[in-house]
This record gives sequence, structure tokens and C-alpha cells, in this order.
Amino acid sequence: MNYGIIIISIFILLIDQVTKALASIYLTLNKSLDIITNFFSLTLTNNYGAAFGIFKYSNTLLIIATLIILIILYKYMHSFKKNMRNKIAFGFILGGVFGNLIDRIIKGYVIDFLDFKIFNYDYPVFNVADIAIVIGVILLGYAIIRKEDKCGSR
Repeated sequence: MNYGIIIISIFILLIDQVTKALASIYLTLNKSLDIITNFFSLTLTNNYGAAFGIFKYSNTLLIIATLIILIILYKYMHSFKKNMRNKIAFGFILGGVFGNLIDRIIKGYVIDFLDFKIFNYDYPVFNVADIAIVIGVILLGYAIIRKEDKCGSR
């Protein structure tokens, strides 16, 4: 595995775990702290499911699925062009996945605390790991469109 990817993953993992620890210390469970009224709040929640609350209380299943995803990522990581964008993409995804996996294994749930309301829609509460995963997937999608994976080797 590329050292750049490892360093980025560890950086994302540390930011994720530190922000979750701070949220757990300074926020009250299920109580919102408005930062920008009607837009952004800090709301500590314990997420016992996956995205949007699916597979609630299926922790073992989610851990197994995460481990399978990590194996698949590791297998396909080597088939992508070795450029900085792809290193960042894999680093973000791996750091985010490990951040949430650690929560699931140690606590039995994932700590979420970032709460946005945009155009009167209250998005599900999420965390730094979730942001990193989404950004990483978008970057990998872009790489695939540009044919920077093995199938399209550019």
C-alpha cells in the first residue's frame, strides 16, 4: 500500500476520532446546540444503523459488510493511476471507513454530531468520517469517468 494513502487515512482517522471525542465530552445526547440558526447545529446522536438509519441495530452485519468493503477497496486500490487525487480519494475513504468501524466495534454505534438544515430539510446527522467517505467516493467516481482505473488505463 502507498505511504501517502496511509498518511492521509491516519490523518482523517485522527480528525474523526478527536472530533467525536470532543462532541461526546461537550455535547448532550440528542440536544442541539445552534451554531447558525436554522442552518447548522451540533447534535450528538448515537447511530445504531448505517446511512439514513438503515439496518438499525444490525451492528454485526454492518461490521462484516465494512470488512468486506475494506477488502474490496484494498484489492482495487492498486488498479488506479497513482496520482495525488486518487491517493487522497483512497486515503479519505479508508480513514472514514476505519473511523466509523472503530466506533461500531468499541461502542456498538457510530457517533454523529454535524446537523444541517438546508431549505427546511433536516439532513441526517453525520460526522467527519462520513464527509471523508463521500468526498473520497466522488473523487474515485471522477477518476473512473476519466478512465484512470485499470479498465480504462489512461
